[in-house]
Amino acid sequence: MLFADVIGHDDLKKRLIQSVRDSRVSHAQLFIGPEGSGKMALALAYAQYINCTNRSETDSCGQCPSCRKFMTLTHPDLHFVFPTATTKKVDKNPESDLFIADWREYLTDCKGYADLSDWFTKLDIENKQGVINVRDAATIMRKLSFKAYEGEYKVAVIWMAEKLNVQTANKLLKLIEEPPEKTLFILIAENQEELLNTIRSRCMMVKVPKLTYQEVQDALVDNLGCDPQEAHDAAMLADGNWLLAQRFANDKEDEKLYANTFQKWMRYCFKGALPELIDFVANDIKPLGRERQKEFLEYGLNIFHNSLLFNNNMSDEVMLPTDEKTFTQNFAPFVNRKNMAEICELFEESINQIERNANASIVFMDDSCKMSKLLRVK
Repeated sequence: MLFADVIGHDDLKKRLIQSVRDSRVSHAQLFIGPEGSGKMALALAYAQYINCTNRSETDSCGQCPSCRKFMTLTHPDLHFVFPTATTKKVDKNPESDLFIADWREYLTDCKGYADLSDWFTKLDIENKQGVINVRDAATIMRKLSFKAYEGEYKVAVIWMAEKLNVQTANKLLKLIEEPPEKTLFILIAENQEELLNTIRSRCMMVKVPKLTYQEVQDALVDNLGCDPQEAHDAAMLADGNWLLAQRFANDKEDEKLYANTFQKWMRYCFKGALPELIDFVANDIKPLGRERQKEFLEYGLNIFHNSLLFNNNMSDEVMLPTDEKTFTQNFAPFVNRKNMAEICELFEESINQIERNANASIVFMDDSCKMSKLLRVK
């Protein structure tokens, strides 16, 4: 992948390029940032640039043998480690190498903008929790013990490093701290707090911020050919998440569904209408499925954030379509400093529970009862 193919992050690209040109490539780097920010895409462009034999001051050439292999993810010095679980095809002892063909296909299709839930859907692991297990550590240690085949650097990309279990992390510690010469570890993560301290302390941190609204809007118009107004609305709702922006742009009904459903839910919560809330959870929430339930809760968090902007006379900063902006302005008085923290904690914990396969009906009914009380706090 070329740096030119990565959306935004111009300053970060320049810093990464300069580190290569100054021969100051840290042997272990942690790319950390929110979902949809392009961490994997940046890591792939960085690895390709490092091994390009004809790189320029701004990008790899894209034409040399090394670049061609990196762009198809088949370079012999590029190694991947990522979360896996048993599937119908691999019913025991899963590890990254057993899924490498699926992984290359997935990364190619998503153009480097990888998402954990999408990857698990690709694998069809059902309700299992994917992890990076100790077999992956043993395999990568064996691969990196050999000299580089073609490139200047051997590159090991560990995606979603939060999924390293304790055994795997402990096995990798020494290798990450003192790797063989010309070896680069790129760890990619979204939640710094979920990373083991022993891993985090051995890596140079590269913070990848969320994309700006303008970067997302321009990419929707240039890359997907979206109508400017549609791109505007999708970019505002996505809040810097390129994955969400694409979904909203490609399926505008999802955007309307979340808005209408959330408004209905908050009205029922404020009324404390238990029969309506029971029907709402059964008929509106349960059919969404786990991933869309999480997105729906994230949409709610965005509404609460924008409510606070209205409350602090910062309406110009509110990034919502007109009809949703009107609702949020009317809803804002019920979200205040006394209940905002509890509301956000409630929704964030619900997202985590759904990720851990909790019963969504129970989660949303619990949220409904608590929101009925929180919305009355003044």
